[in-house]
Amino acid sequence: MTCGSIFDSSRLKKELAVVEDKISDPSVWSDAAKSQPLMRERKRLEEQLGYDNELARRISDVDAYFDLMREGEGSIEPELKNEIESLAGYTEKLETKTMLSEDNDALNAIVTVHPGAGGTESQDWAEMLMRMYLRWAERQGYKTEINELQDGDEAGIKSATFTITGEYAFGQLAGETGVHRLVRISPFDQAKRRHTSFASVFVSPEIDDSIVIDIKPDDLRIDTYRSGGKGGQHVNTTDSAVRITHLPTGLVAGCQNERSQHKNKEKAMKMLRSRLYEYELDKKKAISRKLEDSKLEINFGSQIRSYVLQPYRIAKDLRTRVEVGEVDRVLDGDLEPFIRGYLKMRREGGVPAAVVDDEE
Repeated sequence: MTCGSIFDSSRLKKELAVVEDKISDPSVWSDAAKSQPLMRERKRLEEQLGYDNELARRISDVDAYFDLMREGEGSIEPELKNEIESLAGYTEKLETKTMLSEDNDALNAIVTVHPGAGGTESQDWAEMLMRMYLRWAERQGYKTEINELQDGDEAGIKSATFTITGEYAFGQLAGETGVHRLVRISPFDQAKRRHTSFASVFVSPEIDDSIVIDIKPDDLRIDTYRSGGKGGQHVNTTDSAVRITHLPTGLVAGCQNERSQHKNKEKAMKMLRSRLYEYELDKKKAISRKLEDSKLEINFGSQIRSYVLQPYRIAKDLRTRVEVGEVDRVLDGDLEPFIRGYLKMRREGGVPAAVVDDEE
């Protein structure tokens, strides 16, 4: 049994060798814009190879237990069962990592929680959700920071925003954006009636403000031409003017002020770099606008998940149909079944809108 189908270790080793070769070039270390991405890529490749090696080790351990069983060591059956269960859990975590391939998946997550209508009931539910995500982050070994917190009048919270810092935090929580519904016997109702509460969750990536402009020579078309002038003894009689076109974006920058073609090219490149920076900045702003638009579309008729504590106990995602009977475990931060369900659905062709809950 091999692990190459999950991580393609031979390909990863080749990629790592290429990165290591680039890092060994002393000139790279004088330019942070070049060295930092290479270091991040090396870390990613080494981490994936480490996962592959650990998976191979675990598989080898299970094979060894099977060999002992075949030799008549029946007393080790409990240990074999534990090893198989551990291997299955580890494989699931690795599969989750392979599905985190969107542009922003690797970024930190900014989570905002708001209660719906219902006063103390929904405010208490919003605080429960906040605790659920903070506990999830703790389980993952991620760092958390409360950015904004407004306490409720009697209990719970009116709003909260917090940052979860860790690799692939956003990718794992991206599917949590939406309205979450709680059904329970209210601890605030003296008549002990069943109440339904709503709270909305919005998860966005922490976009890095730094933009590295990497202009590849093959992406440029450089045209030279004779610059215009008023004539006379200073008329430009050489093709010193330069126009540079960035082919992938279509952006153009030109300069004809200098007599030297070299100086005109240098200035044109500076202008092109500036325009590419603005171009990339606009793309980042577009991502933020798109995320904000999706936030505004959330309404309390589009819940994505229900958490029922009474009369039965279940947590059910209404898009993926993933169900977990141990709802207390979910509220304590065990979100893995829902995260995996969402990522699988996204990989298989997109995520539909939330559906109306058929469980009252």
